[in-house]
Amino acid sequence: MRSLDEEGSKEKSESENTSISLSCLSPDTCREFLQGKMVSLPFQPSSLVRIFISSASSDMATEREILLEAAYPEIQAFCQKHSLMFEVIDLRWGVCDVIDIDHMSTQLCLEEIESCQELSVGPSFIGLLGNHYGHRPIPRLIEEEEFEALTAQLTGDPTATHLLTFWYWKDENAIPSMYVLQPITDHLPHSHPAANQAQHQENVEVWRSMEKDLASALRLAAWKAEKQGLISHEQRHRYNKSETEWEIEHGLLNTQETDVAASIFLREVEGLDKHLLEETSTQPVDTEENGSLDNEAQQLLRSLKAKIASHYPQHLKVHTVPRNVYPGNPQNKGYTKYLNELCEQFITATNHQILESLRYRGKGSEEPEGFLQELSHHMKLCLESCRVFCGRQDLLDNILQSIRQSDEQVHTPLTLYGLPGCGKTALMCKLSEQVRTLLGQETVVVIRQLGTSQLSSAIHSLLRDICFQVCLAFGLPPLPVQATQACSDLILFFHNLLLTVSHFGRQSLVLFFDSVDQLSPTDGAHRLCWLPKDCPPKVHIVISTSPAEHGILETLRETMSAPEAYFEVGPLSREEGGKMLEVLLASVRRKLSPAQQTVLQHSFPQGGHALLLKIVFNEARRWASYTLPSALTIATTAQEAMHHLCRRLEKLHGMVLVAHMLGYIASSRNGLSDAELKDILSLDDEVLSEIYQHCSPPCKTILRFPPLLWARLRRDIGECLAERQADGFTLLGLAHRQFTEVVKNRYLLAQDQTKRHLLLADFFRGTWSWGVKKPLTLPLLGKSLNADRKVAPQPLWFSGTTANRRKLSELPFHLLNAGRIEELKQDVLGNMNWIICKIVATGIQGIVNDFAMCNERINCPELHLVQDTLLLLKPALAYIDGDIGVSIIYTEVLARLYDFMLPYPDLIGKLCQQCMSWLNACPHPVLIPLCGFLQPPGGLLKMTLTGFLKGVTVLELSSDRRLLVAGSQDGTMVVWIMEDIEVMHTLTGHSAEVRCVKVFGKGTCAVSAAMDYTLRIWNLVSGRQKFSIQDSHSGEQHLYQLHVDERNRIVYSALGAKVNAWHLETAEHIFQISGEAPAAWLCTAVFEPRRVVMTVSEGGMLSLWDSSTGELQYKCQLSELQEEAPTCSVLIQKQGKMIAGFSRGSLSMIFSNGNTLMEKLPGRVRFLVVSEDESLLAAGFGVYVRVFLTNSKGFHRFITADLEHEGVVHTAVFSPDNNIIVTGSQGESILVWSLSEQGLLTDILDGMGTPVTLLALCGDTLVSASHMAPYLKVWDLTYDHKRKTLARVPDRTGYIAVSHGGNYIYFPQAGERHKIIIWDSTEGAECDTLDTSSQVSCLEVAEQKELLFTGLVSGTVLVFPLNSRQDVVCIPPPESQKQVNHMALNRQEEQLAIAYDDLVLVLDVSPGKPCPVIDKPIYTFYTQMPAAVISSVAVLANYRVLYGMSSGDLFLYDCLHSKIFPLEVHRCKVTCLETSYGEQWALSGSEDSLQCLWDLALCQWQHEMCYYKTSFLKGIQCACFSKDDKYLYTASFDHSITVWDVLSGSLLAVQYAYATVNKIVPTADGFVATTRLGHIIRERFRCPRSISSQYNPLHHFKATCVVKSRNKEVVNPREQHDLGKASRNQIQTSKLSQICVIV
Repeated sequence: MRSLDEEGSKEKSESENTSISLSCLSPDTCREFLQGKMVSLPFQPSSLVRIFISSASSDMATEREILLEAAYPEIQAFCQKHSLMFEVIDLRWGVCDVIDIDHMSTQLCLEEIESCQELSVGPSFIGLLGNHYGHRPIPRLIEEEEFEALTAQLTGDPTATHLLTFWYWKDENAIPSMYVLQPITDHLPHSHPAANQAQHQENVEVWRSMEKDLASALRLAAWKAEKQGLISHEQRHRYNKSETEWEIEHGLLNTQETDVAASIFLREVEGLDKHLLEETSTQPVDTEENGSLDNEAQQLLRSLKAKIASHYPQHLKVHTVPRNVYPGNPQNKGYTKYLNELCEQFITATNHQILESLRYRGKGSEEPEGFLQELSHHMKLCLESCRVFCGRQDLLDNILQSIRQSDEQVHTPLTLYGLPGCGKTALMCKLSEQVRTLLGQETVVVIRQLGTSQLSSAIHSLLRDICFQVCLAFGLPPLPVQATQACSDLILFFHNLLLTVSHFGRQSLVLFFDSVDQLSPTDGAHRLCWLPKDCPPKVHIVISTSPAEHGILETLRETMSAPEAYFEVGPLSREEGGKMLEVLLASVRRKLSPAQQTVLQHSFPQGGHALLLKIVFNEARRWASYTLPSALTIATTAQEAMHHLCRRLEKLHGMVLVAHMLGYIASSRNGLSDAELKDILSLDDEVLSEIYQHCSPPCKTILRFPPLLWARLRRDIGECLAERQADGFTLLGLAHRQFTEVVKNRYLLAQDQTKRHLLLADFFRGTWSWGVKKPLTLPLLGKSLNADRKVAPQPLWFSGTTANRRKLSELPFHLLNAGRIEELKQDVLGNMNWIICKIVATGIQGIVNDFAMCNERINCPELHLVQDTLLLLKPALAYIDGDIGVSIIYTEVLARLYDFMLPYPDLIGKLCQQCMSWLNACPHPVLIPLCGFLQPPGGLLKMTLTGFLKGVTVLELSSDRRLLVAGSQDGTMVVWIMEDIEVMHTLTGHSAEVRCVKVFGKGTCAVSAAMDYTLRIWNLVSGRQKFSIQDSHSGEQHLYQLHVDERNRIVYSALGAKVNAWHLETAEHIFQISGEAPAAWLCTAVFEPRRVVMTVSEGGMLSLWDSSTGELQYKCQLSELQEEAPTCSVLIQKQGKMIAGFSRGSLSMIFSNGNTLMEKLPGRVRFLVVSEDESLLAAGFGVYVRVFLTNSKGFHRFITADLEHEGVVHTAVFSPDNNIIVTGSQGESILVWSLSEQGLLTDILDGMGTPVTLLALCGDTLVSASHMAPYLKVWDLTYDHKRKTLARVPDRTGYIAVSHGGNYIYFPQAGERHKIIIWDSTEGAECDTLDTSSQVSCLEVAEQKELLFTGLVSGTVLVFPLNSRQDVVCIPPPESQKQVNHMALNRQEEQLAIAYDDLVLVLDVSPGKPCPVIDKPIYTFYTQMPAAVISSVAVLANYRVLYGMSSGDLFLYDCLHSKIFPLEVHRCKVTCLETSYGEQWALSGSEDSLQCLWDLALCQWQHEMCYYKTSFLKGIQCACFSKDDKYLYTASFDHSITVWDVLSGSLLAVQYAYATVNKIVPTADGFVATTRLGHIIRERFRCPRSISSQYNPLHHFKATCVVKSRNKEVVNPREQHDLGKASRNQIQTSKLSQICVIV
């Protein structure tokens, strides 16, 4: 398996700088280009090296073959490493010696040269010139005036005149009129290769004789015409010019560029001129039919060579061959040497030109990959559509007028709709061209023809590129990387960007989205949630769609009902259609005869759709004036026209070739390039058998599809093939949906489709590349031909950094559709190298899409598990800064799938083995998982939803549970459809934190309140704001409350001491209720049936108000609540009561004339929630939730024990059936409790990563959110518990001890902390329970002596023997001491230190039978620091104690000598102390993430290390030294585990654990750790002997690391943090006078 260097130490390929970018454009060109203006670029953006090879067909055959054999593969590999596709155009290779039936070969060659010059990166033309001038074809076209001048010179030769007029016919449809050389088959029908072979050979001989006579007549006439001054010398030379000279002129001599990308390789035979008069049959020169020297051809050749040498000497490369080795056997050493030198020079020159071109084109660091190609692609399509646009002037004017009138105001996007092929795209392009005439020349116009490229087919990449273009065009900061991670984030950025552009007000922005129905449905694209429903001033959006596709038009009309925003595009009228055909024909310098025009008019009396007329044009352009009307075939529908096209192609090129070629394109996933198609056809035995049925291949060792046949077929298909940008290349696809349907119906029946996919799979798999020969039996040969097809190799990686994107895209698709499922599993889905490559090349979503595609067709649980694993990787990749770190992916996959290896050995087992193999061979330090400890796949967590910039503040479900509305601190609101978990709308308008949302109208409307003190009423169907209401306020920061009275159409808003009532339909203010200052109403409720508003203020004052008038009805003081303030409330509508919680724990039921105290809770009531049927009530206080059940008198306690949590509880929600309650707390986890089982904890949902402050439950789908996180987590509560791995350690306290390599875990029992659970982690079950006298505060285990030390809150320490049921040893606390803060054993387990707030006890643990003996304390000392308490302690041999304080002070106390050594102080609480096994080193860690590594012999720090991911979540939780004291393992509160080198203090490795690690202990080669989520982490640390100097463990992490050593300081900077603040100056201690009191 390839080891990809993920840490950046390996030298990167030059492909890093090969993408074409804006940086190579001049500032003015770049600005205009970004504004959407049709500017001329210095080059055509391309990822193709396309070289035309020119040589005489009668010469250089050996050279062409050796280049194909040896040079082209080298150049191809070079190109692939630079993300380029390589294609050679050698139209003379592989062609049988047949005649040019339609005389198009020369024209095709010249067109191919032009294409190479336009598209090729670097070299575009290479000529191989020997001693043959080559075939001199007669012109196919001769202008009327010139032809008549020629025939006038032949009046004395009626035979010649007749011959010319017999073969040249006048075509008056050409502009100007031309004489056209007729196809040979028109007069010699058996000259076609498919004819009877005897008759065919006879016709060929006849034609060759006639061609010679025609050439002689034309040359003679031209010579005479030139002498009379009727034609120029250049015109005359056209009749003598060879194909080779035509090509060299086009490729080199006639080019106007200063840096011509062309080369001529000239082969000269030494001394040839001296021997030309000798026998010519053995000479490499042009000869006549009789074998004599063709002097004229040789003279022309000498002239051509002289011209090249004179004008382009630097492009001429001469090779001189000794005459005695040429002509002769290629085995001749001299000849072989020449061929080798030719190949070497060819490769060197070509690669050099490619590199020079790449350096010129450059790449911008912040530019999305393929951005320039994408823009150029759409602008090219737009320019082509505008070039021939005509008609529809009224419709154009109406749309432009609508844009102009709305430029200064908020308006609705415009929609153009019409049937497929009606001309919407051309109209959109014309609008984009003309809109500047209305809005100003500086208007920024962005147009995308959706579906014509890979990036414009998915809404995510579409919006990303548009945002990037708009940012650059308006001079705004570039699109931040974090905004591109999820589609919802991108949509939010897009909407805000439009508002920013509008606020500038300097220039307008117009966005054209053509054919939105062509978007992929992923990310809710067809729901149009990405489309703003209102455009701000200066911003315009125009979209087009087909009315019948995906219900898009209906969706648009539901959300934007204004009829003036819709424009129907119908068929062209008869006049418009006629004008369109006239313009199209004129664009190619053609016209029709009157009779032909009449036929067309009769065929389309009512006009027609633009697509049909375009297809008719492609047929009509072929009509000559002498084509009889009876011979014209005119289709009246697009489908019929396309069937006509297919039949014509089949007649010209053969049924097999046409069917297979179109079938391959239609069967591809994203299209196929020209080069790929020629390779694929070269592998198609049926196609090759048809081509070589009458002649033998020119080479017996190499067999390929002749490029000339592809050039002919490609030209004849015309515009029915369209270029499409995908995977970084220009590919060919079928241009129209109708054409795709026709191709599938004609050529892709089930069996044929499978065959196409099979061969495509073989091609992209590389089955027949790298010289592997594929046999083929040709009837003419009568035996099998085992030949190399010379197709492009298909490795997964072209270089260490360049992936084979085409293979990544196409191979899974074709293996799946070919039914090769086992290969698909083995090579793709079960191949970690493939998975890594796909993630690196396309992002995580690309590989997830592949798995989703396969899972739809394959019933395989393993594939679903791997897909879920990849989805769980997304958060990990979000923490990556820059390039994706491959080791992170290998580690995460292994840590999530480890426990599935045995149940699923075939796929998951092999994936895990590949991960382990890669990690074991990794060239850098790495942590290797030895168990599954991350969230496994197939579990409760379904996905993560993003779309906000800041934390989420509110979640609200519609009454039918169909919609979820979430609001955030940034003022944004997002609406999700819960059925598919897809974004429905992004609601922007609030400028401050959203505090409250209410959904009403059966999910059709919502009202929101925010701290910008506005109420906004929304139409959730359209996503548009109906009203914005400025709420009255006095700067209050109290709880915002909303209540909607749907029956009376009123919304009430309560804030501080005011309640306002507003009409829902008109936003009219109805009344305001104002309380007495300074009291604020902290609880407000509206009882609809009684039309009463109830308010409760600080001090327990109850007020009742008329809900229709706002008048005060009643006021009283609630009993027993004068000293408390209400903190939360919930309305019980059925009982007409409100339950309120108060600051001192009171839980009161409030009714219209008083209250009843329900319960007195131990602490402040944080929240109250009621079940859907109002039968259950939950109250949250501190770390507990108490559940109540309703009865006739109110509520009574339902569950005996309160539900206990690790941290403060923030929220809870009941299931609709009241069977479960789900709670969220500060402890970052979500707990699921069974109410039917008296509060049994059934599940822990980890992975939130932040405190859980909001929950919403929709059926079995749970959504969680946090004020501290800009995302939502979606959980599936129907999770299959059979898939669960070993049970997690059910510790909720964090007080934990570990022994026997993590096999046994000790911790207090949740809810009953006076009991200690002994957990067998190998079985995932409790194995014993120990009882204590009070709650446990800390634990320490002596593994060798098999003792468990238990510190209690009472101050007592109990010592439990673990190997027997002996009596428990009790170490009583000193007087006046409270709980035990910390305990520690030395490495020999001979001394125990017990730390209280200001006191440390040191005891001996002496050997004894049946268990060790522990006597009274040997030493006792006080800290004498009243303002601080001991927070951590460690004990060394010889009674030395290291202890840290809550103030950050750190001391080493020598008990034997009563000496104290103050160590340099930490800035904050010391949270961790550890000593090395050799007791040379000690580590102290603090709350600010600072770690100090101390040399205990010198009592000074050696290294200060500081690592943290975020500035708000810092701190060292625990640490341990490796058993050989080489490494230090540290766990932080930010969920990171770091590995440090003890000697150097350098950071070696980082891993994200998704949870806080409670305890970490070393093993022989790594560590075992436990997390607060109950996972056990077992990992091996592998560190190579030598580490590259370029290795950076933070290369892929968003984190800060600062290391300060006594001798040097090493800093690993990260862009998003100020390291100056993170760095720490050396601290001089001032604690030398500190005194410890010895007891």
